[in-house]
Amino acid sequence: MSADSQRIEKRRTRLRRLVRRETGCRALLVSSEVNVRYLTGFTGDSSWLLLTDDGALLVTDSRYTTQVEQECPDLPVFLRESSQSMTSAVEEATRSLNLKELAAEADSLTYSSWLALTTALESLTVKASSGLVESLRSIKDAGEIAETRLAVEQSEKGFAVLRAMLTGDMTELNAAHELEHAMRRFGAADAAFPPIVAAGPNAALPHARPGNTRIDSSDFLLVDWGAAADSGYRSDLTRILATAKISPKLEKIYRVVLNAQQEAITRIAPGVQCRAVDAAAREIISAAGYGKNFGHGLGHGVGLQIHEAPRVGGSSETELKPGMIVTVEPGIYLPGWGGVRIEDDVLVTRGGYEVLTSVPKDLDSIRLP
Repeated sequence: MSADSQRIEKRRTRLRRLVRRETGCRALLVSSEVNVRYLTGFTGDSSWLLLTDDGALLVTDSRYTTQVEQECPDLPVFLRESSQSMTSAVEEATRSLNLKELAAEADSLTYSSWLALTTALESLTVKASSGLVESLRSIKDAGEIAETRLAVEQSEKGFAVLRAMLTGDMTELNAAHELEHAMRRFGAADAAFPPIVAAGPNAALPHARPGNTRIDSSDFLLVDWGAAADSGYRSDLTRILATAKISPKLEKIYRVVLNAQQEAITRIAPGVQCRAVDAAAREIISAAGYGKNFGHGLGHGVGLQIHEAPRVGGSSETELKPGMIVTVEPGIYLPGWGGVRIEDDVLVTRGGYEVLTSVPKDLDSIRLP
């Protein structure tokens, strides 16, 4: 068994214990494509995983016969016919397992899919489960941390290229496309998400969509971007670039956001509740008079998905644990003027934290030549 296969088998072993403890069942039906990938290494779609006490079975179709052999050769497979529904295939696959109860991921199934599943498995008691695999994914192993470092490196190299080639006549959309292309040149499989490139007033939208606004239409630019490595692991960063002389207003707001972010990062350590980290940043922004202009949570976990557990927000009682990777991204948004957000990816270590991202963020560093 390869090292990757051993890592994945350890995940399945931990999940089996978790399923028994949380649901009382001895089997779990995994329907989330991301969770299937985490538990098998299989990167295709339209496939579910049936995890039992003593095994695992991938329910897929003939399109993926070769791909399964390449990506997870040791994994037993149930191939459904093209005319067979997924729920019918699952019913057939479970028939010989003598199961009385089965937990199933409720978060990744529509209501109609849930009804179809419970109807097909009418001889079993099907229990809804939530967040089981996600809770395991929230704590990264050494391999996952290494893959995240690679995604960070790819994103930072891409940003350096964009910064060097920015011209005032480029549009936000031009810049976003150049950034995606540059990250791929450095080995990224894709952008982690559609990059946000927002000039001036457009930056007041936390999730602005790049458009035809020219870079030189304002004196600053917000860039929120990340890379997805071949492994699927992602990075997520945000920086401000001053495209003209830094105004007193931009300097003031930037310093508040930077101070808030740095203070929040210093609070990261095992055992600290996520809401306490959020509060550290929010208190500084509120004290500066901008509390109402910081309307989103401080951050989120990042891994195979750009937003995953844990959530770093004001109501999150989740305690940080070594191996978690979270973003820290306070912001101030003023309609009609713009917004400032600074974001880094931070690893929770046994002794505190490590900032994985290294793009400079002091005030002098944001000035373009």
